[in-house]
Amino acid sequence: MTDTPAKRLPKAERREQLLETAMGIVREQGTDALTLGYLAERAGVSKPIAYEHFGTRSGLLIALYKQIDDRQNAVVRRDFERTPHRLHDVARLLGESYMSCFRTAGPECHAINAALAGDEQMEKFQQELVEGYVNFYRDLLAPFATSLPADELLRRCVAIIGAGDALSREMTRGRIEEADAAATLARLIVGAMADAGV
Repeated sequence: MTDTPAKRLPKAERREQLLETAMGIVREQGTDALTLGYLAERAGVSKPIAYEHFGTRSGLLIALYKQIDDRQNAVVRRDFERTPHRLHDVARLLGESYMSCFRTAGPECHAINAALAGDEQMEKFQQELVEGYVNFYRDLLAPFATSLPADELLRRCVAIIGAGDALSREMTRGRIEEADAAATLARLIVGAMADAGV
């Protein structure tokens, strides 16, 4: 909490400051403590400023998760630009990048994701995220699945994302080492393509 009023910032910088403050609240106190009023207090701004940026608590949680997701996606896409186009290499990098994303984002990422399951707006956003991940995996794995019907490849990618999510949760809880979680996901990916003509 600050005792002095926050200085005027351009809108984009203010939004970034509010999101960083929100992440700090989640890290220190969990998602239940994250309200727009408390965010405004911690950031040293008036409540209307917080509401102007996010509208609702759902809007804030969505913006927070989107910020994490955008940062991680930029790293993953950059990594894949340099990857050889062999199934084992792609699977290995998918496994490593999936776990690395959750390690670098921290356990707050799963907490925010869980908090998103609260209302229609948040669930719609979650579904859009999952569809984006599934399509990304489908596009990467399609060259190794030429004998699979498109709908089967899509279902397998849904299953891979589900497995990655479960493994990353166990990793962030300290029950699985990151390298082991990444290797297991990579083996699942290779296995999912095993009868796909590779």
